[in-house]
Amino acid sequence: MSNVKLAVIFYSTYSTNFQMAKIAAEAAKAAGADVRLLRVAETAPEAAVNSQDGWKATVAATADIPVATPEDMEWANAYLFSAPTRFGQAPSQLRAFIDTLGGKWSTGALANKAVTAMTSAANPHGGQEATLLGLYTTFMHWGSVIVAPGFTDAAVAAAGGNPYGYSHTQGKEFGEAETAAITHQAKRLVSIAAKLAA
Repeated sequence: MSNVKLAVIFYSTYSTNFQMAKIAAEAAKAAGADVRLLRVAETAPEAAVNSQDGWKATVAATADIPVATPEDMEWANAYLFSAPTRFGQAPSQLRAFIDTLGGKWSTGALANKAVTAMTSAANPHGGQEATLLGLYTTFMHWGSVIVAPGFTDAAVAAAGGNPYGYSHTQGKEFGEAETAAITHQAKRLVSIAAKLAA
C-alpha cells in the first residue's frame, strides 16, 4: 500500500483544468496514492461567471467537489496543482488560496513534500511555462520538492514537450497523447513522494 497522500488542487474556468485534474487523480489512484480531488473557491463576481455559459457550466459541474483548505495541505504529503494561465501567471483564484497558507508555511507544514503543476491557455504560447515557473517559485518558498516531468518519458515530447509540467491548449481534445503525459506526470509525482515519505 502506498504511503502517499495526494491533494490534486485545481481551478478551472472552462473545464479544461478540471479534466486535467481528473485524469491526474485517476492516474495517482492507480499508482496507489490516497487522493483528494479539490477545487479552488471561485472568487469572481457571480455576474461575471453567469455572463459566460462555459464558465457558468464549469461552476455547476464542479459544485460537489470539496473546496481546498489549509487543512488539506497539512494532510497531504504531495501536491498537484492545475490551473490556467492569466497573463503569464496563475489566476487570482489560485493565488487567493495560496495566500491563505501563511500559517501552514510558517510551521513548516508545506515543506519537504513533493509538488508538481499543470496549466493551460488559449494558444500554445500563451504563458504556460511562465505560469508553471511562477508556481514553482512559490513552492520553493514553501520548501517543497519540485517534481517536474522533465523529459523522463516519451509521453512528454509526444504531448508538446513541456518539461516543466503538462500544458494544454484550450479546446483541444484530450486524446491518448495528452492523457499519457498527464498520467506520467502524476505517477512520477507519486513515485517521488513515496520515496520522500519512506
